[in-house]
Amino acid sequence: MKFPDSRMVSYGILGGVIGGILFGILMQMQGMIGMIAAMIGSESTVVGWIIHMMISIIFGISFVAVTSFIHNLWAAAVVFGIAIWVVGPLVIMPLMLGMGTMVAQAFAPEQMMSLATHLFFAFVVAVTVNLLKRNEKADEKEFTLKTS
Repeated sequence: MKFPDSRMVSYGILGGVIGGILFGILMQMQGMIGMIAAMIGSESTVVGWIIHMMISIIFGISFVAVTSFIHNLWAAAVVFGIAIWVVGPLVIMPLMLGMGTMVAQAFAPEQMMSLATHLFFAFVVAVTVNLLKRNEKADEKEFTLKTS
């Protein structure tokens, strides 16, 4: 297993930022950013966004780590999206809010929507990483052609 190099980590960070902003907009529209802030006892939307973006960046980096052992980017996105859905809104978030886990309600409509949005985030990160890798390969090819 090859661990991601600094270039791939930076791709994961950018993917996490882009995915976090898009996912955060969806969460904001649903009034969910406040729940993120509530995990640390705050009611501030700004605090919710800061925490959400920090988590998104960590998840972006984690995604590129997953691609070290799941080499198909799209399969990695599906596995990762499901994993962050289980770990985040089904386990950690409700525990931090004093509610117990939501695992028993995993197939309730609101949790299925949460799964869809976490898959959306994972695919945004995967698309970002894929585009950055393609751009890098194109730049290398162009450099090779010009220096030959």
